[in-house]
Amino acid sequence: MRLNVPELPAGEPVVTVILDATRTSESGDQTVLGRWADLRRQLHKQGTDGALLEAIDDTVSRPTWLSGPHGRVVVAAGSRVYLDRSLAAPPGVDRAVVGDAPHAFALARVADCGVRYLLVTVDRAGADLSLHDTTDLQATREQHSVEGDHDELAKPQLGPLAHKRIENRAEDSWERNAEVVATEIDRVVAERRPELLLLTGDLRAVSLVRADLGQSAREILAEVEGGARTEGVNNRAFDAAIGQALGEFRDRRREAALDHLRQEQGRDGAAVSGVEDVVEVLRRGQVAELVITEEVAGPPSAIAQRLLWVGPGALELALTRSDLTDLGVTEPTELRADLAIGRAALEQGAGITVADADSVTLVDGVGAILRWNDASTPGETAYTRSTDRSRA
Repeated sequence: MRLNVPELPAGEPVVTVILDATRTSESGDQTVLGRWADLRRQLHKQGTDGALLEAIDDTVSRPTWLSGPHGRVVVAAGSRVYLDRSLAAPPGVDRAVVGDAPHAFALARVADCGVRYLLVTVDRAGADLSLHDTTDLQATREQHSVEGDHDELAKPQLGPLAHKRIENRAEDSWERNAEVVATEIDRVVAERRPELLLLTGDLRAVSLVRADLGQSAREILAEVEGGARTEGVNNRAFDAAIGQALGEFRDRRREAALDHLRQEQGRDGAAVSGVEDVVEVLRRGQVAELVITEEVAGPPSAIAQRLLWVGPGALELALTRSDLTDLGVTEPTELRADLAIGRAALEQGAGITVADADSVTLVDGVGAILRWNDASTPGETAYTRSTDRSRA
C-alpha cells in the first residue's frame, strides 16, 4: 500500500520516533513523556540538533487523546515535525532512528492501520459530510453539510387524489435532494481522494443517493447502519459499526496485495522473497510492493540485527562490500538491513504491505512484488537462497 511520505528538507538528518503512547493511568501522560525522555537522551548523545529535539518535545507533549493501548510515530527534520501519526498497537520496543530518510517500516505500520475515509450521513433533505484520517493526530476533521433545494418532504394523510399528488411531489423532492447530495459526494471524492466512502442514515435516502453516485464513489462505497442527522443515535453501536467497516476495509486492502504476491509466487513470476533476492531487485529498481511480516516490521525488527553494505545512493545496497565496490562505489558503509531495505523501497516509490507471518510464505520475512521481471531476475525456485544459513 502507498506510504504517506512527507516532503522533507534535502540534506537534513531525519529522526523517526516510534513510541508507546499508551496512558496507563490518569497521570499517564507523564509515563509517555518518560519514555520519550529516554529516547531523547539517546538522540542527544548521538549529536541530534537541539532545535530538532525541541520540536519533537512540543509534539510528544501533546496528548493523543486516544484510549487503550496504542503507539505513535513522529518524523522530524531540521527544526520541525513533518508527520505525527498513531499506531493501532504500541511497538514492542520504543525506538528513535536517525537517517537520511524516514524509517520506512514505521511508515508502513502507520499505513497499515490508517484509512482516509469520507463519512456521509443522509436524510431526505440533505447530508452531513466529514473527511477522516484514522491515524493523523494533528489533522482537523473536515466537515460540511449540503441541503437539497426541494422541501416537499412529508406525505400528509389527505384524500386519495390529493394524497397521490403530494406523495408524488414528496418522492420527487427526495429524488432531487438525493441528486444534489450525490453530486457533492462525487465532487469531494474526486478532489480529496478518500480510500473509503461510508454512507449511513435514512434508509430511503441512502438508497436514492447510492443510485445517483458516479462510478468512482461507487467503487469505494460501503454502507453502515445506525447513523442519523437527528438526535438519538446510539453512538457506541454506531462507532462499533464504523470500526468494523474500517477493519474489513483494511483486511481487503492487505489481502489484495498478498493475493497478488501468492499468484506471482505460484507461477514463478514477478515476485521474490528472502533478503538476498529482495536486495537484488531493489538495487535494480524493480520493486512495486515490498511485503514484510509483522516481525520484520517491528520494532524490534527481525532483520534489524543484520547489516547490509550501502553507498550514498538509496539504491546502492548489497550483501557484501565487494558487491558494491564492483559497481563503482568507492566508500561503502554498513547499515542495518531494515533501514537499508526501507530506504531503497522509498527511493523507487514502492508500497509496503505488512502481513501476518501465517498468511504468506516469505523467506526471512521479506518479499517483493515486481514491476517487471526478466531472465536475470532472481526466481522463487531459488527458495533456499536465503542468507540465513540456519534455514539450510
